[in-house]
Amino acid sequence: MTLNWGHKVTLGFTAFVLFIFFMVYKSMNTDFQLVTKDYYKDELAYQQVIDGTKRANELGNPVLVTQQDNQLQIQLPDEMKGKTISGSIWLYCPVDDKKDRKLVLAVDETGKQLIDAKTILPAGYQLKITWKADDLTYYNEQHIEIK
Repeated sequence: MTLNWGHKVTLGFTAFVLFIFFMVYKSMNTDFQLVTKDYYKDELAYQQVIDGTKRANELGNPVLVTQQDNQLQIQLPDEMKGKTISGSIWLYCPVDDKKDRKLVLAVDETGKQLIDAKTILPAGYQLKITWKADDLTYYNEQHIEIK
């Protein structure tokens, strides 16, 4: 059987339709991960992040994050020693939202907090720390690698 131009057009059209169905199927099964579910509300409150970052940068020394053995150590600046501090820690994994962790910031009187790194899956994280001391809010963000 030979293919005339009508058969070739029909085969081309059928191949095109199958390709479109395949692309629709692939796009329907794509996993979209947003940074936060309520990003609009977070965007409206972003000025607080800017102000907190500015306050944290004006402190004498930066927030130090180190990993030794199976401990993740967070050390707040020296100005925070002896103050009542409340806040939160967000370990944000840009690659996989299932690895994200939100923790309560609970530093001791020296401004240090230890976190068991065994409970955190190995990956690259954006460590976002928000804390409040003396009615002022501070914010620090840095990249860390959990091994």
